[in-house]
Amino acid sequence: MSGLDLSCIPVFEGLSEAELGKVAEIFREEAHPAGTVVMAEGHTGNSMYVLVRGQVQISKAMLLEGMSVPLLNMESPRKVLATLKHDAHPVLGEVAVIDDEVRSATVRTVTDCAFLVTTREQFFNLVRREPDIGVKLLLTLGRRMAATIRRANAEVVKLTTALALSLRKNT
Repeated sequence: MSGLDLSCIPVFEGLSEAELGKVAEIFREEAHPAGTVVMAEGHTGNSMYVLVRGQVQISKAMLLEGMSVPLLNMESPRKVLATLKHDAHPVLGEVAVIDDEVRSATVRTVTDCAFLVTTREQFFNLVRREPDIGVKLLLTLGRRMAATIRRANAEVVKLTTALALSLRKNT
């Protein structure tokens, strides 16, 4: 891999040089030009991505599939959840290496981007071959997912409160 130091990627923190070498074996580099949909909400996937160059935007549909709200004057409005830059080496699509569910958001490249990519099969082959590495990686991914759930829960509370206040105001 183009000389990238994997130890600077947060999801690989705590791995030894030898362990990082074994992790590097399961990743390939992938480049996408600006404007490319790397992951599409509602589609299945089995790959996890680490952004190593460029900028991406994560968005989510504001309506369930098939719904339209004439008031919004559009068929499928999207909410931008985040714009991420490569300097933090964000991990995208990590849930796909754990389960077979559909993607929960869309990731689109804002600029030309480069990613390190692995699949569920490659990931779990490494976990089976190298259980010590597997435990470290799975713990890190689990912590990331737990943090995401905590943030989502906080957002649900805010939205529920805003809705309740709005309904109370209109009654």
